[in-house]
Amino acid sequence: MLIANVFMTCAWYGHLRFNTGKLALPLIILISWGIALLEYCFQVPANRIGFEQNGGPFNLWQLKVIQEAITLIVFTLFTVLLFKTQRFTYNHLIGFGFLMLAVYFIFRK
Repeated sequence: MLIANVFMTCAWYGHLRFNTGKLALPLIILISWGIALLEYCFQVPANRIGFEQNGGPFNLWQLKVIQEAITLIVFTLFTVLLFKTQRFTYNHLIGFGFLMLAVYFIFRK
């Protein structure tokens, strides 16, 4: 799931970091789709392997909340490292904390 999220974050937000002003929007979309295809090559098998009905340890709710938590971590690192003008503030930390509480409650028996 981690590798898949890296690809998806690059597909969705990478073009905002790099000077793509000379490229037509349809071409940027096609490039992003190509990157997203790599994301699916990792995410779909991870979900199939991890799903409890396929012998994995997680139900659908748990798979989704794991994916969202990983997405937040990857997105935060991506933003802080590549977009130097974007600041990580306390309100972001508090919001992420509440989302991590969701992870706790989803996994609570």
